[in-house]
Amino acid sequence: MKYNKKVLKFFRKIKNSGSIKDNYLVGTGMVGSPACGDVMKLQILVNKDNIIKKARFKTYGCGSAIASSNYLTKILIGKTIKQAKKINNIKILKYLKLPKIKIHCSILAEQVLKKTINNLFHKRK
Repeated sequence: MKYNKKVLKFFRKIKNSGSIKDNYLVGTGMVGSPACGDVMKLQILVNKDNIIKKARFKTYGCGSAIASSNYLTKILIGKTIKQAKKINNIKILKYLKLPKIKIHCSILAEQVLKKTINNLFHKRK
C-alpha cells in the first residue's frame, strides 16, 4: 500500500510522542483493535480554563495509526475541552486522506480522545 504525503509526514515527523507525568490535570486513555493489532494511548494536560496545553501519544501499529495519533495531538493543543469533543474520525480521515482499508485508524483516534476526556473528568470528581 502506498501512503500519501500527509500520512508520511505525520508518520515520519513525530512531534508529540511520549508521556505526561500523571496528575489531576492529565487525562489518559487507551484503545486497541484486536482485528489489526493497533493500540493507541493518548494523554492531555489541561489548564484551569480547560485549554489543552500538551498532548502526547504512544501508538503501536501501522503508519496510518501512528499518523492519526500524531495528527490528533497536533490539532488538540490550544483547544478547549469543548472544542476537542467535536473532533471526530471524519476530520482525521479527510485531512490525512486515509485509504478505505485504514479508516479504523481514524476511528481509534476518535475513541482514544473520548476515553481520555472521560478519564480527565472522572479524575476531577
